[in-house]
Amino acid sequence: MKLGITHVTTYTYDQPVHYALQQLRLIPRSGHGQKVVEWASEIFGGTKQLSFDDQFINHTELVKVDPGATRIEIVSKGIVETEDRNGIVGDHSGFAPLWLFKAPTSMTAAGNNVRQMAANLRADAGEMGDLDRLHTMSRMIADKVAYTLGHTDSTTTAEAALSAGVGVCQDHAHIMIAVARHMGMPARYVSGYLLMDGQTAQDASHAWCEVWTAGLGWVGFDVSNGICPDARYVRVATGRDYNDAAPILGVRQGAGQENLHVALQVQQ
Repeated sequence: MKLGITHVTTYTYDQPVHYALQQLRLIPRSGHGQKVVEWASEIFGGTKQLSFDDQFINHTELVKVDPGATRIEIVSKGIVETEDRNGIVGDHSGFAPLWLFKAPTSMTAAGNNVRQMAANLRADAGEMGDLDRLHTMSRMIADKVAYTLGHTDSTTTAEAALSAGVGVCQDHAHIMIAVARHMGMPARYVSGYLLMDGQTAQDASHAWCEVWTAGLGWVGFDVSNGICPDARYVRVATGRDYNDAAPILGVRQGAGQENLHVALQVQQ
């Protein structure tokens, strides 16, 4: 399947910016069931300072907002050819060791709710193999945390979202990562794109998780949609949690309000 993607992110400021730096992870890489046919990016109101691969082998760019700017637009677009691998990514690779993905982060630390879900899974799925246990985990999270917009944000932890019983794809991914790690399984966050049925225009990228299992390696789970990623998915970045794989993270000096607008199109 060939997927055409156009991702436009616009920041506007009600006062001229003194200094701002944006870290971008918007460029997919070939491998693990996908091939980047073409990809390009443009920056309006800023200048690329540096490009590198981070410790998780994510293509990363640093962009400095032009001094005095009140608007910056980041356009990232291209074509990616994908195949359905039933969610199987495969062997571990990269600079970060596998054990790192067992360690909790501030976003995925296990609180009472995460620990209780892990205990319930051990009781209900004790005789299952890892893959069946993970599918059960995904369904359990979807049942307990309704997909609901507007109640969580990029700072919401797995424990907080599980306690609230509402969240979005980022929260579902964080919860599954937290539970899997508490049960001793390496797990990581994935940001990327999803071709949605009957919907070309979207207002955000997508997120899911991958868990490492013996024999298969990394396997993806999209809790929000109740499936393992297939040919409709494009992986862009991975990491321990959202902060390692976010499409854009930034720092800014200066007073004033910042407003964000995202326009995303994914089509076949």
